[in-house]
Amino acid sequence: MSETATTPVAEGTNPASAVEELARELGVRKITVLTEEILRDGSGALATSVTRAAAAAVIRNPWIGSAVSTDLAPETERIAPVLAKILTDRLTAALGGAGEIEAFGKSAVVGLKGEIEHAAALIHTPFFGNLVREFLEGTSILSFSDDRAEPGTTIAVPMWHKEAASTRSHYQTLTLNLSDAPHPNEIVVVAAASTGSRPHPRIGDRTTDRPVTAEILEGILP
Repeated sequence: MSETATTPVAEGTNPASAVEELARELGVRKITVLTEEILRDGSGALATSVTRAAAAAVIRNPWIGSAVSTDLAPETERIAPVLAKILTDRLTAALGGAGEIEAFGKSAVVGLKGEIEHAAALIHTPFFGNLVREFLEGTSILSFSDDRAEPGTTIAVPMWHKEAASTRSHYQTLTLNLSDAPHPNEIVVVAAASTGSRPHPRIGDRTTDRPVTAEILEGILP
């Protein structure tokens, strides 16, 4: 792998400000943060409210006009770590710190002039996923979605438990849309997290499931 280029931080400079400046240099147009607090669902109030948040960065697609044989690694290594940092910084700020987060996920949506692989390049490598996991203090792989779409599309970001991916109570999806993104030559990269499970989880878990095979259809089908 090639070395990742970084902008040197001058003495006395706030490192967070340096990351923001580097993000601008890399083509980030805007960052949007969506936060929601769930107090009740259905007919019942939650004993403890759950807060969920998504941080989305809209960035210029660095591969527009390139051939499908183009090596995506150099730009991935340069851009993805910065996106991981600026997005997780916003999630931890919105949710009260990494210690409060129980579930996480990621998504990328490429504009119509790009390839699906361009979206995948920014979220499906260690240069993004490993850092998101580290910054949010998780151990699970991140659940994900990727797509190609016009501005204003609904982006669905699936999440699951950050340390126990098979914990069904934390399977959930946060949706958002950006009215002006992605432009045809842009990519939207999203990281999402939640402080808890779905409201009123009660469908059991893999540790409590009884064995189920196709034989159960014998008692269901006529």
